[in-house]
Amino acid sequence: MTSGSSSYPVSPVRGLKSELRRIAPPRWWRFLREVRSTARLVKLRAVGRPAYVGETAKAHTRRLREGFFEKYCVGRGLDIGYGGDLLSKNCIGWDLEHGDAQLLDRIGDESFDFVYSSHTLEHVADACEALRNWFRVVKAGGHLILFVPDRDLYEKKLALPSRWNPDHQRFFLLDRDEPPDTIGLLPLIERVVPEAAVVSAHRCGDGCTLVDPMVHSDGEYSIEVLLRKPLQ
Repeated sequence: MTSGSSSYPVSPVRGLKSELRRIAPPRWWRFLREVRSTARLVKLRAVGRPAYVGETAKAHTRRLREGFFEKYCVGRGLDIGYGGDLLSKNCIGWDLEHGDAQLLDRIGDESFDFVYSSHTLEHVADACEALRNWFRVVKAGGHLILFVPDRDLYEKKLALPSRWNPDHQRFFLLDRDEPPDTIGLLPLIERVVPEAAVVSAHRCGDGCTLVDPMVHSDGEYSIEVLLRKPLQ
């Protein structure tokens, strides 16, 4: 893992924003963020989300090749944090306009045959509570599919904050914790939902070729873990 300072020029817009952040009171920026968030939420509830090509869409060809949809996406599904990039036609999207993704408090236990979340677990305040609730709404015998950015493929640094998304609360590796900022996804699952059966767990780096830590990665740069809820 390497790190270093960027030699790339700073855009005039980014430079202006940085200067304004330096001289403006923090409460002013908090107020602007709240206004922007409220306006966006109102718009989403009124007109819905436009289609978006994100991490789920980038993984689609690989998943077709692997028989992913036939194996794990049968029945009725829930796509948490879908952002307009829906996993499949037989699932519904859940995002900011529908409620708190960490709680899913309007969704009953064992409501869906499969639950999928792409690049959301790194954003929630409490990853343990989110994982418990996501697993809660999966039917017995169904699947929970977790898709998160891999620290070494995406962040390419060891400590917060994220270089690419300041809203990230934590980094992920597949198999090990590296405190204070990196959580191992498999150890997290074992701690929170030990009853879950791990069907598949791997890093997904198809088309990921850029290793410079100061350049945003291309291709896939994620961890994919598939869990099965035991039959009761």
